[in-house]
Amino acid sequence: MTKTKAAEKATISAESALESGAAAIKTGLEKALKSYDAFVGYGKDTAEAVTKSATTAGKGFEAINSELYSYSKSSIEDAVTATKAVLGSKSIHEAFEFQTDFAKSAFESYVAEVSKISELATAATKDAYAPFKGRVQAWLETVQSVRAA
Repeated sequence: MTKTKAAEKATISAESALESGAAAIKTGLEKALKSYDAFVGYGKDTAEAVTKSATTAGKGFEAINSELYSYSKSSIEDAVTATKAVLGSKSIHEAFEFQTDFAKSAFESYVAEVSKISELATAATKDAYAPFKGRVQAWLETVQSVRAA
């Protein structure tokens, strides 16, 4: 074999290797881009879930705050009314009855309010976590699709 034929053969082998390498790099790059797109899509969906959750939680806190404000206002008004009734009573026995009635109604009102706020908090928590349902499954599906590609 002459030097020219050996050089030609080496050149052909080198060109073939370069073409194979370029094709492998191109295939790998395409897979990497598809994987990147899958993860970006998952991240976008998760960001939307976080935003929706925060909005829902904020509305829940608003409802609880509004309820607490309303209860506080009516509680103070009831206390002022009861104080006027006690101070305006004609006997100690009558004052004691006013005070007892007020204490009983205040306690019942307090228990009802705690129950209402508990229900609001439970609903707000449930609603705030709702957007995250399925995010773990979506993550697993994203990872599996990337691995399969």
